[in-house]
Amino acid sequence: MTFEGIYFEHYKMVFNLALQYVQNIEDAEEITQDVFVKVSDNLNSFKKQASLRTWIYRISINQSLDFIKAKNTQKRNFISQIFSLNDANFKYEPTNFNHPGIELEQKEAYKKIFDAINQLSDNQKTAIILLKIEDKSQAETAEIMKLNEKALESLFQRAKKKLEVLLNRNGIS
Repeated sequence: MTFEGIYFEHYKMVFNLALQYVQNIEDAEEITQDVFVKVSDNLNSFKKQASLRTWIYRISINQSLDFIKAKNTQKRNFISQIFSLNDANFKYEPTNFNHPGIELEQKEAYKKIFDAINQLSDNQKTAIILLKIEDKSQAETAEIMKLNEKALESLFQRAKKKLEVLLNRNGIS
């Protein structure tokens, strides 16, 4: 398969997954572009130990998490320089929540849900996004995350409990 074919087959999947992580169209587009640069650069070294789709999912997840970490570091450094804040007191607040398809009156509830998801650990966040938002099977999610299904189930249950606590704290049940 050509790179162009791979791009057109997987673009929406990569963009939507990135959007679940960053909740911002421009950032999701940037992540998507970075993912396909990595896919292009590494296509010849793809070992086919997993499916191409699973490989691209892993790249997308890693790129999304790296993007969030880089953005948090930039904000932390910028704010620290201006206000001389201690990094331990810094709390990242996402910028404008911009997710297509959400009606105006539901926007605030979705923002609270994604704010809570963003407070989970990277692995917990990935498990929630893949299983519940991307609607992946447990087997496929375990393969993407390089976990066995029992470990994934345990991770998901912990994530679900923590998310429930966070949402109850924010008045969403």
